[in-house]
Amino acid sequence: MEIYLIILIILFAAAASDLVVGVGNDAVNFLNSAVGSKVAPRTVIMIIAALGVLVGTLFSSGMMEVARQGIFNPDMFLFTDVMVIFLAVMLTDVLLLDFYNTFGLPTSTTVSLVFELLGAAVAIAAVKVISAGQDFGTLINYINTSKAFAIIFGILLSIVIAFVFGMIINYITRVIFTFDYKTKLKRYGAIWGGIAITGITYFILIKGAKGTSFLTKEMVEWVTEHTATILLASLGIWVLILQLMLLFTKINILKPIVLAGTFALALAFAANDLVNFIGVPLAGYSSYQIATSSDGYSELMMGALKEPVQTDMLFLIIAGIIMVTTLWFSKKARSVTKTEVNLGRQTEGTERFSSSPLSRTIVRISIGISNVIKSIIPKKIQNFLNSRFELSKSEIKKRKDAPSFDLLRAAVNLMVASFLISFATSLKLPLSTTYVTFMVAMGSSFSDKAWGRESAVYRVNGVLTVIGGWFLTALIAFTVAGIIATIIFFGKLVAIIIIVCFAAFLLIRSNIIHKRREEADVEYEKIEFNENGSNIVALQQSVDEVKNFLYSNANTLKKVIQNLGNADRIKLKESTKESKKINKLANNIIVNILSGLRVLPDIEIKVEKRYGKLIASIQSISSNIKIISDMCYEHIDNNHQTLSKEQINELNYSIEMLSELVKEIDKVISIVGEENYDTLQKLYTKFSEETNKFDKNQITRIKKGTSSSRNSILYFEILRHIEYISDRLMELVKVWEYLTESITGSKSSENLKTIKLGTDIK
Repeated sequence: MEIYLIILIILFAAAASDLVVGVGNDAVNFLNSAVGSKVAPRTVIMIIAALGVLVGTLFSSGMMEVARQGIFNPDMFLFTDVMVIFLAVMLTDVLLLDFYNTFGLPTSTTVSLVFELLGAAVAIAAVKVISAGQDFGTLINYINTSKAFAIIFGILLSIVIAFVFGMIINYITRVIFTFDYKTKLKRYGAIWGGIAITGITYFILIKGAKGTSFLTKEMVEWVTEHTATILLASLGIWVLILQLMLLFTKINILKPIVLAGTFALALAFAANDLVNFIGVPLAGYSSYQIATSSDGYSELMMGALKEPVQTDMLFLIIAGIIMVTTLWFSKKARSVTKTEVNLGRQTEGTERFSSSPLSRTIVRISIGISNVIKSIIPKKIQNFLNSRFELSKSEIKKRKDAPSFDLLRAAVNLMVASFLISFATSLKLPLSTTYVTFMVAMGSSFSDKAWGRESAVYRVNGVLTVIGGWFLTALIAFTVAGIIATIIFFGKLVAIIIIVCFAAFLLIRSNIIHKRREEADVEYEKIEFNENGSNIVALQQSVDEVKNFLYSNANTLKKVIQNLGNADRIKLKESTKESKKINKLANNIIVNILSGLRVLPDIEIKVEKRYGKLIASIQSISSNIKIISDMCYEHIDNNHQTLSKEQINELNYSIEMLSELVKEIDKVISIVGEENYDTLQKLYTKFSEETNKFDKNQITRIKKGTSSSRNSILYFEILRHIEYISDRLMELVKVWEYLTESITGSKSSENLKTIKLGTDIK
C-alpha cells in the first residue's frame, strides 16, 4: 500500500503545479479584454480577477464528478488501475500545459484533461483486455465514448459559433457607436450597457448556481425556474443605474461593464475549470480512502467512485489561494495573454507570427469575397458604413500608449463570450471557455478591421496556429497519457521515480526557455516614444537602440565568417537564426520610429523625408546581414568546399574594419558625442580601398585556378554585401546628422558635406 501513498503524495504535488500552469494558460480567458483595453491600472484588474477566482472556487464543488466517472467507467477498473490512470493524467497535464505556456499559446485545460483521462484509461483497459484474452470490442465497456465525441463536437462548434457571433455583434455595435463612441454612448449607451451587464449576470447565474457548494437544491431550482424574471429585473435596474451615471457623473459606463465581465469570466474559470487541476487528485484521494477502509485493495473494483461526493471546502480554499497567487506573479500567464491581445490589437506593429501559404490563401479568398460584396452594395451605403469605422477620432490613433483596442470592443468580447458560454451550459453543450473567449476576441477584431492588408496574413496565421494547437492538445494528451500509464503499470515504483524526475527536468528547462524568450521580447520592445514629447525626445529615445542594432550586426557577421571558415554547419544554422532576430529587431525599430512620427509635433517635410531614408538604411543593413548568413549556411549545408584560409582572413579583416566603422559611428550619432567626421571618412576610405584590393586578389586566385567557381561566387557575394552594409552605414550617419541638425538646431551640415559614399571615392 506504500506505493499508492507515494502516488497520492505525487498527485497532490502535481495538483499544486497544475494549478500554477493551468492558471497561467487560462488567465487569458478573463484578462485579455481588460488588459488589452487598459480599462484600469493592472493592479485593479488583477484584484477584480482575483476576487472572481476566489468566489468561483466556492461554485466548483459539484463539478468534481467529471474526473471520477465522466470519461471512464470506474466499476470496470481496480483500485491499482485507477491510481495509475490518475498519476499518468496529472504528470501529462502539468507538462502539456507548461509547454503551451512557455510558447505563449492558449489551449483548453478541459480538452487536455478529458483526453488525458481517455488516453490513460484506454491504455490500461487495453492491457486488461489483452491479459484476459478478451476481444478488443469489449474495450468500449471501459470507456464513456459519448463524452469524448461530445467534446470533439464542442471544439468544432465553439470555434465557428464564437467567431461568427463575435464578428456580427461587434460589427453592429461599431456601426451604432463608431470609434468615436463617447457622444453616441450618452444617447443610448444605458440600454446597450444594460443588455451587456444583464448577459453577464445571466452568465454568473447559470455557471455559478450549477456547481455551488452553499446553495441548496431548492434555491438552485428557484433560480432556474425564475431566470426570465431575474433577467428582466436585472435589465431594468442596470439601465436605470447606467442612465443615472451618464447624467450625473463623468464615469465611462463601459469601464464597469468590462470589469464586471472580467469578474464573471474569472468566476466561471474557477467554477468550471478547477476540476481540471484538482479533480483528479481528489478522485485519487477518495480512491485511497475507499481502499484503506476495505479488506483487500488489490482486487477492489472502484464502482464507489460513481457515488456523489461533496468536496471538502478546505481543498477549494487552498486551490483558490494558489490560483490567485499565480495570477499575480506568473510571467507565463502574461505571455499567453500577450499573444491574444497582440493578435487582436487595432494598430499595426511587429507581428509575432509569420505568414503561411494557408493564411495567404485565406486572405486572398476573403479579399475576393469582399470585392464581390462591395460590387453588390450601393456606394452610398458603403460610404456610410466606412464612415462608422473611421479611426481618426479614436484615442488609439492619437496616443503611443493607447490600448490595443478600445473599451467598446472589450465590452462586446465579454458580453458575447458570457452569453454563449451561459447558453451552451443551459443546453448542456460542451463548449470550451478558452475556445469561446479566444474566438470571440478574434471575430470582434476582424469586424473592427484590425486585420488590415498590412497585418492580415500574420494575424490569420497566428489564429490558425492557436487553433491547430488546440487539436494537437487532444492528440498529445491522449497519446502521452496512454504511454505514461503503460510504463507506470509495468514499471511500478522505479518507473514512477524516473518519470517524475524527467518531468521535473522538463519543467526546469521550459522555465529557462521562457526566460530567454521573454528577454528577447524585451529587447524587441524597448523603444517607447513619449506621446507628449518633442522631436528631440524621440530622437534621444532612438539613439541607443540604433547603436545596439549596429553592434549586433557587426557581431553576427563575425560569427558567420568564423563558422564558415570552420565549416561548422550547426553554428552557421544558429547564425541564420540570429540574423532573423536582427531582422525582427530592425522591423521593430522601424515600427517604433513610424509610431513616433505619428505622435511628434509637426515637422518640416524635408525632415520627414530624412526619417524615410533612415528607415530604408536600417532595413537594408539587416537584410544584407540575413543574405550573407543564409548564403554561408546554404554553401556548407550543400557540402561544398569551404573558403580558403586566405579568403577567410580577408573577409575577417573586412569585418574588423566594419566594426571599427560602427564604433566611430557610435561616437558621431550620439546626441552628445565626438563628431570627428575626418576619422570616420578615413576609416570608410580605407575600407573601400581594402575591399578593392581583395577584389583583385580574388581575380588573381581565379586566374591561377586556386579558387573553385562556387567559392569565388560566394566570396564575391559576401564581399559585395559587406560593401553594401558599409555604404548604408555611412548613409545612415548622414541622414541621422541631418535629422539632428533639423531637430536640435545644431550645425553639422558643413562637416557632413565632407563625407563621401563609396560611389564618390571609387
